[in-house]
Amino acid sequence: MGTHTDAHIVWDWNGTLFHDVDAVIGATNAAFAELGLQPLTLERYRELYCVPVPKFYERLMGRLPTEAEWELMDGTFHRHYTEHRLRCGLAEGVEELLAEWAGAGRSQSILSMYGHEDLVPLVRGFGIETHFVRVDGRTGPSGGSKAEHMVRHLGALTGVDPARTVVIGDAADDALAARHAGAGAVLYTGGSHGRASLEAAGAGIPVVDTLQEAVAEAERLASAA
Repeated sequence: MGTHTDAHIVWDWNGTLFHDVDAVIGATNAAFAELGLQPLTLERYRELYCVPVPKFYERLMGRLPTEAEWELMDGTFHRHYTEHRLRCGLAEGVEELLAEWAGAGRSQSILSMYGHEDLVPLVRGFGIETHFVRVDGRTGPSGGSKAEHMVRHLGALTGVDPARTVVIGDAADDALAARHAGAGAVLYTGGSHGRASLEAAGAGIPVVDTLQEAVAEAERLASAA
């Protein structure tokens, strides 16, 4: 891993680089069916989704799930997601965007709350691993916030200044994690949140509809730091 002093992007994976929203909806509805909950449409999911995930379930159930219910739903979700993700691919234009950013001498990495042991071979399988100075997935229990993971991720990067780092993700929690680590953020509407939810994440955080726009905003924010 080299030393970088220019702008750095921390990419989210699920719902950002990896266009898996259909797999997420299918797995979520399978988990809901375990407790007799009605299935969600994509629009309703984007309206209600939040982190930590048990709070998302509370919005639908009117109460937090019990520990046993959470374990059942979480296990069901991951089992169905693993099956559905096989039909998913990278978001439109990802390969070109990553190559252009790296070709300009800038660095980038991935931080995801998807399990590390599953994430790394998935990224490698798409042939894009060489574009990143680091790829980190979640270790430990699922369902929590990315904030502390972001601090550790940036701390492990050589020569990357958080003030010149921009997190690109599809969830309000990505903005929270960026703020917690002293980085900027750009939020993308193509994943788990609708525009209204993302715009509520904080004043001054750009919300975009394409990853091309996200990279342009990241370059602007990093240059202004």
